[in-house]
Amino acid sequence: MTLEIPALPRITARFNGDYTGELSIDDVSESFAAESDEQLREVILSRVSRVAVELGRPVKVTTTDNEGAWSLVVHPSGEIGGEERVPDEPAIEEKPLASLISLPSHPATMPTPSMQIEAEPEPAPLAGRRSFLTEERRKADRAKKGWRGVIAMTGLPITASTKERIERDEAHTVSQHWPGPRTIAIVNGKGGANKTPTTAILAAVFARNGGSGVLAWDNNETRGTLGWRTEQGLHDATVQTLLPNTEHLLSPAAQSSDLSHFVHHQTGDKYDVLRSNPTMLATQQRISSDDFDNLHSIAAKYFRLIFIDSGNDESAERWLRMIDHTDQLVIATTALGEHAEAGALLLEALSQRDQASARLASQAVVIVSQSEKTGSAADARKVADGFESLARQAVSVPFDPAIHGGRLEYTALSSASRRAWLHAAAVVAKGL
Repeated sequence: MTLEIPALPRITARFNGDYTGELSIDDVSESFAAESDEQLREVILSRVSRVAVELGRPVKVTTTDNEGAWSLVVHPSGEIGGEERVPDEPAIEEKPLASLISLPSHPATMPTPSMQIEAEPEPAPLAGRRSFLTEERRKADRAKKGWRGVIAMTGLPITASTKERIERDEAHTVSQHWPGPRTIAIVNGKGGANKTPTTAILAAVFARNGGSGVLAWDNNETRGTLGWRTEQGLHDATVQTLLPNTEHLLSPAAQSSDLSHFVHHQTGDKYDVLRSNPTMLATQQRISSDDFDNLHSIAAKYFRLIFIDSGNDESAERWLRMIDHTDQLVIATTALGEHAEAGALLLEALSQRDQASARLASQAVVIVSQSEKTGSAADARKVADGFESLARQAVSVPFDPAIHGGRLEYTALSSASRRAWLHAAAVVAKGL
């Protein structure tokens, strides 16, 4: 039942989608800015709550954002009550979550006819009985974010917005556990193209959503810095430390915990790092194709997802052998022309190498980072658009100071960056 609350003061709140907003109280406006949508809403609701305290009664506030307009009731205690949606708001088309993003099967691991397993159909209730599962599905689709989330907390059956449902579906996409290990190579022949941050952040997104079994491997023999930019374990082991132990680790007697002597666990982001040694000369840490095969066999035995930071030497045996083991290719680049051109030339070269490499190139994902604070998102998007004819899909991610220097940690990224990287990871996952 709608509360009988006076129409005055007339309070409206506008949210612009860039963490800024405007609150108007009887046509007197105040501007607000925050670091996230959630923080912005808390600040504005706190201001409205103070008005309610001064008046000693609840007040109405009409909120508007890119999802539409809502009428709320804010009590002096800070409690939020929901009224009906403002009539001009068009109804949201209800679509199953699975229809927003599809998950193609991996061609190399399709079951043979003898392996086909037919899913048992969900039993239907007898005529005249309503399934108890219907209400559970409806509750699962309730809004949790934005103004819909605020209203849903009051008990009103508000469904999630299209934006929130897509975000949920992308999180579900990267949470999958595919049958058999998958290798994702992050490549670009030009140094400074954001390969290492792309490797670490993708590994973090997949591990934080899908659980353990994710490895980030520094396959660089020329000053690879993945180890410097991630958390070190209780030892200083590198690829060179692991190589003499491949026979034991591949034996039936080996245990999964044995690998902890050689990889560095990221306690916050839940993945493991296999380091190179940036203090050694490249000539001291060459890895042959056979060595790489052994290392990859270990990685595939102990991990479900293997993200490889490729390094810059495209002629190295280890680099070429990495391509032979890759399931999904990711071109990392910034919006700078030299980085983008190096990535494009690499795709063109791989398309001429052999049939398998050509398939990788055509199905590659390009992640364009807005690496300069003074740059624009439009610059990164323009570079991504330029890869449309070369790759399966290209996406862009915004500038974030947390990526430029220091330890790479997912929680240090801004909410806008985390959202963009989740989308990028979902695009990668569609190729697995």
